[in-house]
Amino acid sequence: MLLGGFTVTRGFARLVDMAPSAKNFPKKFDVDNTPAIASRDNRWLKRFRAALSGERDADGMIGVEGVRMVEAALGSRLAVDALLVSDSGARHLERLAPLLAEGARILRTSDRLFAGVADTQSPQGIAALVQLPVATMEQLAQPGTLIVALVGVQDPGNVGTIVRAADAFGASGVAACNAGRLGTADPFGPKALRASAGSALRLPIVRGISATALIDKLHSARVKIYAAVAPTDARDSKPAGRENASLPPSAPWDFDWTAASAILIGNEGAGLPAEIVSAADALVYVPQSASSALVGIESLNAAMAASVLLYEAMRQRRKAR
Repeated sequence: MLLGGFTVTRGFARLVDMAPSAKNFPKKFDVDNTPAIASRDNRWLKRFRAALSGERDADGMIGVEGVRMVEAALGSRLAVDALLVSDSGARHLERLAPLLAEGARILRTSDRLFAGVADTQSPQGIAALVQLPVATMEQLAQPGTLIVALVGVQDPGNVGTIVRAADAFGASGVAACNAGRLGTADPFGPKALRASAGSALRLPIVRGISATALIDKLHSARVKIYAAVAPTDARDSKPAGRENASLPPSAPWDFDWTAASAILIGNEGAGLPAEIVSAADALVYVPQSASSALVGIESLNAAMAASVLLYEAMRQRRKAR
């Protein structure tokens, strides 16, 4: 059968463990006669349960859940090991059909068993096991690059939002760094993945590198490093870590972002470590209105600040074309 240029065959789904008829599945997929997963102890359900909770399996797979995330996974160049759909979630298969490779492994189960696997409170009934993407600093540190380096950003929502902003505003990639004992939340963890809205599956992301090693590589590649600081540091003539600095922090539009650049974003509460700030080529801050301090707005959060800086970089780069 041909559906939207995509051939659907009876061998389309490889399923295990018999269950009642899949009467809710779209007829176009011809899965009425295929068996379904009926036991919560099934090995596939165990793999999905672990992956969707943020664990990595031996094959390096991560779990994505929801029709938009699965659509992003199928649209990426990443290998997809299997899809899992529930009775109610099977309605999404028609939307995803053009992205599915012939012979793709589709597993089905009941809504009840899927809910026991899902990491969300209101699951949409569809999930996928996707090969964990791997990127290197050599890929990112190219001429004209624009990198966002997260140094101790611990909130998964902030991490995912920054990855999404980096994707939207044309960044080359993201580096998730450790600064001493202060680590950055995993960009491929469930909450960060959802906050990225699929961008983490498209944008090159380097993980596990120390902030000092990152800075050394950026300097070697002649990438200009901008440390993002709070407005309070910008008002200080000698902000922490910059006692010998010849230039004060400046607004983003005062810099030339058309050259190879990296933006360092620090921890939500502590900011960037002093030694990382002192190793940067320049300090940048996001100016706020004069009344912001009066109403208790000391600074933007990490994701908002990163978005503003990335937007300015994109604006300048588009203007320079």
